[in-house]
Amino acid sequence: MAPTPSPSSKRPLVVSGPSGSGKSTLLSRLFEAYPQDYTFSISHTTRAPRGAEQNGKEYHFVTKPEFEKMIEEGGFIEHAQFGGNRYGTSFQAVREGGKKEGEGEGETRRVVLDIEMEGVKQVHKTDLNARFVFLQPPSVEILEQRLRGRGTDKEEAIVGRLKQAEKEIEYSKTEGAHDRIIVNDDLEKAWEEFREWVRQDEQVK
Repeated sequence: MAPTPSPSSKRPLVVSGPSGSGKSTLLSRLFEAYPQDYTFSISHTTRAPRGAEQNGKEYHFVTKPEFEKMIEEGGFIEHAQFGGNRYGTSFQAVREGGKKEGEGEGETRRVVLDIEMEGVKQVHKTDLNARFVFLQPPSVEILEQRLRGRGTDKEEAIVGRLKQAEKEIEYSKTEGAHDRIIVNDDLEKAWEEFREWVRQDEQVK
């Protein structure tokens, strides 16, 4: 079995939801409100850095052979392919991501994994003992309005995101897939529900 975070680590928080569900907004609020308690795991990717992206900050940039070697060695909690590039969350990233700089051995942050449906399925197969929360739009119709309202995606991309959203919403109905489902029909209410659930989880190491 692949290595897992040390027993002293806090249980990872797995956050998933369709593009346009408000996931990024709620996570931004969480990190802003509790910067010392939560941190993202830094994913590995085979794509080239964009703009001012730095290795080890936005992503761990690796070659395709390096990525394949990590898969063979069981180094990834989950991995997937998007747009011809590979992305993955490594066990090492979760272990390292939870450590607080300058703090004692037992001081850790809770690592947050922002991943897609296939990644959620893969995490369930590990012994990470993670907690899972799914952010769901009120309906696919409203989600479409949100995506089109952004004005940033081409028609093909919007159609693809909507199809993926339908799959994710259907999967969320699977027993045991998620510990909590939050319907984001009102951002402030969704934030309070999300914050309350996450903070209650701080009682569980």
